[in-house]
This record gives sequence, structure tokens and C-alpha cells, in this order.
Amino acid sequence: MLAKPFAGDLLKLLVNYQDISASEAATRLDLHIKTAQDFLEELTALEITAKREVYERKRPYYRYELRKYEFTIDVKLSELADSSMGSDEKIDSKIRERKNANAVFTVARGGDFLSSITILLGKGRHKRERKISLNLPQGTFLYHLPFPTAEPLPIREIIQQSGVEERHQMEILDIVELLIEYGVIEVKE
Repeated sequence: MLAKPFAGDLLKLLVNYQDISASEAATRLDLHIKTAQDFLEELTALEITAKREVYERKRPYYRYELRKYEFTIDVKLSELADSSMGSDEKIDSKIRERKNANAVFTVARGGDFLSSITILLGKGRHKRERKISLNLPQGTFLYHLPFPTAEPLPIREIIQQSGVEERHQMEILDIVELLIEYGVIEVKE
């Protein structure tokens, strides 16, 4: 919310004005009224501003007043972690490249890893490409992905064979999940 391009200017208005309506803020900053109103409502939900209802010719609207001139933001990035991602069930899934997956694997200049995968989506004239750049652990892992004609292997075993460190397990599982979604990798029971 505070990263929006107009956030600083709108907060400055709140500091300098006794109170302000969403339409006043919107016209002052050349914003859509809904954009200003949503931002002010978010500040109110965080108790940074307070709103009071006023009437103008029987039509009610809100005026917003700054309540907190200082606040601290706590962000818990650990809550973004997918707890199911590193489960034994996922890491022990047997996978291989899907036959006729409409994907082009680009081998890096160094040789023992992939630099990207280009997936062809759609049909005929509506075909488009989705290019996915890979980091070194992902590219090394996918370089060792069993071919469509080979026996599927557990993800854990492919990680070990490829020499990828265990600390990269989550990013490996992330790319595998994405490539399953696009039909490039198949899971075998």
C-alpha cells in the first residue's frame, strides 16, 4: 500500500490539512476518486487515519484526519512460505519430462545445466511463448530430469544425482510445480 506512487503525496496532504475528503485528495493529486478513497480506507483500517461522516446538502461523505504521525511496519516474510512445498510427499514424487510437452530446453554455454525453458502455449495463430529463466540449481536439476522414455525418479533422487545442495530444495520444488502446471513435467505414481 505505501509503495504506491502517490502514497507519499497523499500522506503529505494528510499531514498538512486538518482533514480531507477522498474527492479533495483525488482532485489535488490528479487521481481517480476510488483510488484515493481506497487508500484512505486502508489507512483507516490500520488506524493511521480516522474518518467521520459529514453531510453536504443531504449527501453524506467522509472526511479523513491523520491520527498517527509515526508508525512502524512489521513484515513477516516467513508467512509467505508454502508449508506444503517441502513435504516428504512432494519431494518423493516420481517425475519425468512429459512426451510432446511443447517445450524447448536451452542448454547453457557451460554445458551441464539449462539456462531457460521456452514453453509453446496455444494453437495455430494464437500460439505464444512463455520463457522461464532458470537459476543455476534449477537448471542443473532440470538437466538431470529423466527423459519421457526413461523411468520416472523421485525428486529427492534427481536432486542428489544432479549434485544440487539440499538448501535449494524449495526453489527446485517451485520450478517443478510450475512445469507440472504447464504440462512439461509429469508425475507418476
